[in-house]
Amino acid sequence: MAQMLSKAILKYINSLQIKKYRTIHQAFLVEGAKSVRELLQSDYKIERLFITEDFYQHNPSISKAGYPYEITTEKELEKAGTFASNNAALAIARIKPAAAFDPSATPFTIALDEVRDPGNLGTIIRIADWYGINHIVCSQSCADFYNPKVISATMGSFSRITVSYVNLVQFLNERKHTSDIYGAALEGENLHKLNLEPKGVLVMGSESHGLTPEVRQLVNKLIKIPGFGKAESLNVAAATGIITDNFFRNL
Repeated sequence: MAQMLSKAILKYINSLQIKKYRTIHQAFLVEGAKSVRELLQSDYKIERLFITEDFYQHNPSISKAGYPYEITTEKELEKAGTFASNNAALAIARIKPAAAFDPSATPFTIALDEVRDPGNLGTIIRIADWYGINHIVCSQSCADFYNPKVISATMGSFSRITVSYVNLVQFLNERKHTSDIYGAALEGENLHKLNLEPKGVLVMGSESHGLTPEVRQLVNKLIKIPGFGKAESLNVAAATGIITDNFFRNL
């Protein structure tokens, strides 16, 4: 039987929309049918599930695996989470310990320089997942990986991608003599004329400011997407997808 969520639970769920409380509780929200299904198949520890009867009936692994869950209504899910409409599920999962970056396991790396929009970060994580890139590096000022909007925009890819927050200048300094460091810039070389392969580091800056000066100094190969229309720029997530595809095109 569907239950109303208690005030204490609602307060806890709402608090996890804020980074400070995600850090305190070491927990984050996952919302919607697809993302919660991906969560159920991942190695994340699930603290609690709030699901509709229909979602429960179509996902028998919930009872088999012994996940703690409550059956509730769409209205309660919408009240608790960030979605305007949620007819399936909301989960609270535990944040994983920060993972160290292993360059030997990641020949091609996407690095993000002050990409603060959570929707863009989530989409870039999804792009990385599509191309089999399992680790992304972010500057400390990028959007938080566990922001509900990031998790939502990944469409479940958050469960397969590791994100490390680093001092990006230091990270690139340590690789500038052993790896090609590509940076997207309007004055870069036309990437359609380059024979690229998925090795090295691709650095993408924010949509509004591009690469920060300190990071730009460490880029040894500036590249650009040639434009044929009148738009001033591309969304950083769209640009990341286009550029990444060119690295993998000849495989």
